[in-house]
Amino acid sequence: MAAAANLPNEQQEEDASELKFPKEFENAETLLISEVQMLLEHRKTQNEREEEEQELSEVFMKTLNYTQRFSRFKNRETISAVRSLLTQKKLHKFEIAALANLCPENADEAKALIPCLERFEDDELQQILDDIQTKRSFQY
Repeated sequence: MAAAANLPNEQQEEDASELKFPKEFENAETLLISEVQMLLEHRKTQNEREEEEQELSEVFMKTLNYTQRFSRFKNRETISAVRSLLTQKKLHKFEIAALANLCPENADEAKALIPCLERFEDDELQQILDDIQTKRSFQY
């Protein structure tokens, strides 16, 4: 705790629930778990096509398995549509990733999991969640 008192103010005030992130995250982009899965699958396919196939690391395989388990969207078109939908709603990139990765069913659940969404009215947030669910239900 004493070490925290010596940090500059901007480092002490990190709080995702208020969309306050460290300076190094200002220009960082977020990825959906589904996007990470697509990237890893592409890398795995590239590796399999090479003449001298490299053994993929344990961490790579564990990460791939995780993304396969928790990915909410099955194809590039759905991922793009969901990202576009959420971007239009003037959400922070953290909120976009959190909503798309967690896919909460209702506004109360969304606000409990992602406290920074408290600024939205329940009806408005529920419409966003319903739109995400619609896109999920129409993917092939």
